[in-house]
Amino acid sequence: QVQLVESGGGLVQAGGSLRLSCAASVSIWRFNAMGWYRQAPGKQRELVARITRGTNTYYTDSVKGRFTISRDNPKEMVDLQMNSLKPEDTAVYYCNADGAADGTGRPGESWGRGTQVTVSS
Repeated sequence: QVQLVESGGGLVQAGGSLRLSCAASVSIWRFNAMGWYRQAPGKQRELVARITRGTNTYYTDSVKGRFTISRDNPKEMVDLQMNSLKPEDTAVYYCNADGAADGTGRPGESWGRGTQVTVSS
């Protein structure tokens, strides 16, 4: 069973920065892609950023130019650097692994438990 453990959340003032990290219990190379999602109170979970095995990246429009996703395959980690944070970035951030954990590329996904990010105005 895959374990994804997020860290790095906290309270920061608007304009500040945070770096989230996701540590995986298995090789992240197994997965089609790794991503960060977030869920604010009363809202649906949304995809924030995604990085494929081939290091292609995707960002939702609201974070483009401010957030950067990266992966460290040897360390089995995926980071999300968040700069110029805004109050509307406040949410629980979840790490996601897209694809079956056996590395076959079949459908599947794994989730971390989330880390809270709060941006004060």
